[in-house]
Amino acid sequence: MGFESLLGNERLRENLSASLTKGHISHFYLISGSRGSGRHTLARLLASAILCKGREKPCLSCAVCRKVMEGNHPDFITVEDPEHKNVAVKIVRQFREDVFIRPNESAYKIYLFPQELGLEGQNALLKILEEPPAYGVFLLLTDNPEKLLPTVRSRCTELKLISLPEPELKAALSREFPDAGEDAIRAAMLRSGGFLGQAKQLLESGRHQIVSCYTRNFEKAKDFAGKYGAAAYETAEEAITAEGVEGVYVVTPHNAHFRFVKQALELGKPVLCEKAFTVTAQETDELIALAREKQVYLCEAMWTWFSASANQAKKWVDEGKIGPIR
Repeated sequence: MGFESLLGNERLRENLSASLTKGHISHFYLISGSRGSGRHTLARLLASAILCKGREKPCLSCAVCRKVMEGNHPDFITVEDPEHKNVAVKIVRQFREDVFIRPNESAYKIYLFPQELGLEGQNALLKILEEPPAYGVFLLLTDNPEKLLPTVRSRCTELKLISLPEPELKAALSREFPDAGEDAIRAAMLRSGGFLGQAKQLLESGRHQIVSCYTRNFEKAKDFAGKYGAAAYETAEEAITAEGVEGVYVVTPHNAHFRFVKQALELGKPVLCEKAFTVTAQETDELIALAREKQVYLCEAMWTWFSASANQAKKWVDEGKIGPIR
């Protein structure tokens, strides 16, 4: 089976396979690439190959490989800190102590760092990289190797993932999304920069369909609608009440937000409105009251509402851990 399940990156796969076949295993691998490039996939395949009991490594069929790919092998350990962007230095120090406990059932003990490390964390990691135990292997994932200290980077074997060739990317997307149209696949390929993970995410989110649109310039509305197989309307009310409309996205100039959001709410449609929500606090209060009255969803298109760090900060405020907001 080998590394074939990692698409593209043929030279990297060939070199890695040849190295492992010869028994050359590095203590520290730096797996770099853009979001959606396959960093996590490569990390699991590499860990499987190092621990694999089969003839061809990774065979992906032996009990060891299956455990690694499923994330429950005792000697494949993920070091992460979900509550922070970077892994806290105290967690790195805890892992450093664990390194000197010998493997449970394999010849190697592998640590995966899927999150970025800050400078303190890197310095803490460096202490073990300078003199690692013979069985220790460390996999560090990053989207930008330049973030690493030179002293850390100089000790690594870097595995750099690149974008997929267009035919291979298109074939993979067509297999996984057989119902997606040619235009949708082409758009996902262009916007993803050639990285499969990003393209898949775009197509998955693209399952939400634009069915109608309205703008003051009807010709522009028709051009836009034509690109997405939607219908263009000459009035906002027609667009909002068109068949199949389950929600309304308002992207007009700010001074028109209030009028169109209010119209959609009055017609019982959930609304996502671009920033700035309205131009006065009075308008905002009126729309919130109307949404409550109609019992429909209303939200300003502010990504921080859905940010894990912002939600955690709000939770701490609500629990009184960091004091009142002034």
